[in-house]
Amino acid sequence: MSKIIKIAVDAMGGDNSPKKIIDGINHHYKSNTNTFYQIFGDKEKIQNYINQLPTSSFEIIHTKDLVKGTDSPLEGAKRGKNTSMWLAIQSVKEKKSDIVISAGNTGALLVISKLNLKMIENIDKPALSALWPNKKNMSVVLDLGANIECSPKNLIDFSIMGSSLFKSLYPDDTAKVALLNIGSEEIKGNETIKETYQQLNQRNNTDFEFKGYIEGNQLMNGDVNVIVADGFTGNIALKTAEGTANFITSELKKAMTGNIIGKISSLLNISNLKKFKERLDPRLYNGAIFIGLDSPVIKSHGGTDYIGFSNSLSVCTRIVTGNLIEKIRNNIS
Repeated sequence: MSKIIKIAVDAMGGDNSPKKIIDGINHHYKSNTNTFYQIFGDKEKIQNYINQLPTSSFEIIHTKDLVKGTDSPLEGAKRGKNTSMWLAIQSVKEKKSDIVISAGNTGALLVISKLNLKMIENIDKPALSALWPNKKNMSVVLDLGANIECSPKNLIDFSIMGSSLFKSLYPDDTAKVALLNIGSEEIKGNETIKETYQQLNQRNNTDFEFKGYIEGNQLMNGDVNVIVADGFTGNIALKTAEGTANFITSELKKAMTGNIIGKISSLLNISNLKKFKERLDPRLYNGAIFIGLDSPVIKSHGGTDYIGFSNSLSVCTRIVTGNLIEKIRNNIS
């Protein structure tokens, strides 16, 4: 019998919560019946939507306190230890759950996580990572905004954590790491990234292959699958990629529905268009991962729907099954 995976869920964060959150749990449970959900939030509201789940698969921990989306990170933390977000994080701290997920305020989630959870030994800074599609499969990209300034050691730690995350999610594939830079030549970039390049080149990387530099126009090629940057650069790359994907999807929709020829063409190509739409559907890649702490923390996009949240829960399942924290500990040493 497979191990029961315990997920602590902040049910009150993000748009249309808790309905979206509970609908996502209902959807996720259909194919993940070895999951137990600790659900934190307003019990009366949650019970309106959770009737599809067997009572043995969840527990509701009641609180009406919550972190608002408009709170600053400090304001969110100051709301106290009885918010649904704080209680969910505390659950993994006390080892009552294996992993925690929230669609709430990102800054508050990072601050409250750092207040409650310890760093993995030998790691100085946690990083925010996410999954991006590429031509061959998926890439792990980090840091996406948790650390604006990074040292070479931080970037090397990100390489180790990112490759450990990739192997947890895709155990049959080889982790291939590259540093996001303004060119592919060794002399390009600032002193921090050049020093990181030299150290990674000389390091015995048993847990990943180091592939050097990667430029922004190569991110989706699939030649590497772990892309490392400081939080400033990574966040700009993320927002640029999201905006470009939205622009392409929007323009294609206009072209296919703007006149009779476009409409006929879209009908003739409906199968290919469906595949294209699914490939760029952000719900499939929903779920940023805050790594470097001794328990994994998952951030679902606040504006996603229940399908997107369900996909974030699937990321939780794969991370726990893939023993992410243990992999990082082994590789960082």
